Amino acid sequence: MTTLLETRYRTVLRLLPAYYRRAREEEMVETYLWDVDPETQDQSRPTLGEVASIAALALRSRLGAVGAPRPYDRVGSAVRLFALFAVLLQAASAVVDRVLSLTWASTNGPAQWNIFVSDFTARGLPTTVVTVAEWTLPLLCTVGFFALLHDRRRLARASVLIAALPTLWPFLAPLVTTWGPPEPAYATAAALLAWLPALALCAAYHRDAPPASLPFGSPGIVFLACCVVMGASVVLLPTVADAVWAPATCFAVGALGWLLWRTRRRDESTTGGGVALAVLGLLLLAMRVAALYPWLDVPLPAVFLGGALGQAGVLALLVAALAVVGGRDLAAR
Repeated sequence: MTTLLETRYRTVLRLLPAYYRRAREEEMVETYLWDVDPETQDQSRPTLGEVASIAALALRSRLGAVGAPRPYDRVGSAVRLFALFAVLLQAASAVVDRVLSLTWASTNGPAQWNIFVSDFTARGLPTTVVTVAEWTLPLLCTVGFFALLHDRRRLARASVLIAALPTLWPFLAPLVTTWGPPEPAYATAAALLAWLPALALCAAYHRDAPPASLPFGSPGIVFLACCVVMGASVVLLPTVADAVWAPATCFAVGALGWLLWRTRRRDESTTGGGVALAVLGLLLLAMRVAALYPWLDVPLPAVFLGGALGQAGVLALLVAALAVVGGRDLAAR
């Protein structure tokens, strides 16, 4: 006779994918009921810890756990590549932005240097702490990127989660300071770009996942190439550069290179790459539009407006092409 507790366990176990339930459901139910008094089973419920454990297992088994069917393997590969590519992009962007800021402040006279320093010192200790955190914490994406590729997963998770924290400050600042609310679309897009890869990294690089690796190139060379492309895009076109310009340009160059490379080589290392890049491109496109939209009513230099709109168009075309290619890869037998 089925007890109410057994029914509740089976209901929670439905979070697991069908292939996993077929293989393990009966064994798991027996384990959960092993030391529970049969007379109390109609008054008992699964504990929060058990539900959380099953939910984590459900997520892990859908992202390429050992023995998972091929579709789950491909989805897991796409999520892992999305996390890896996004962390790489944010790591290079953080380094380039701070190097260029320091270079500009230190090479344009004492007045420019004083302006740079005053951002950290002129508004009181609490604001100084926040400003220092906003300036330094994103650099942990670089730590997370290289830690992930050296299979230091705990360090990688901690680094990218801490690096994402400054994106929450625009939402918290109006609650604890006199600062006004942020521009909602841009702040939300920036937070999504930081937190979605961080959460994807934590979920997809579980203990059963294969070690992280780039489809091509060594980590150091790829990271340096991203930094060079971003830095050159700002130095060569300073009149169109804003906070989104450099990472979006780097993504466009990298995505186009990936599409060209994929036409010459099709193997397991490319599976999921198209979907991963399409999702990352969609996030960058949202940031590009959100950064430009509030200024459309303001007379902007034609070169800046043309550059931003042109970049948005390129991103949209690349996202569409990557989505088509990635969808075919995931659907292929």
